[in-house]
Amino acid sequence: MNKLAVLALTTVSLLLAACNTVKGAGKDIESVGNEGEKVINQ
Repeated sequence: MNKLAVLALTTVSLLLAACNTVKGAGKDIESVGNEGEKVINQ
């Protein structure tokens, strides 16, 4: 039973970490797009 609980917690932790990574990448891409628009509109 303990091994199953550890496996479940590890899986949940990895999934949450992956979600944060994707959010961070999305924000980075968005900021690059915004800066590109600023350069184009000048």
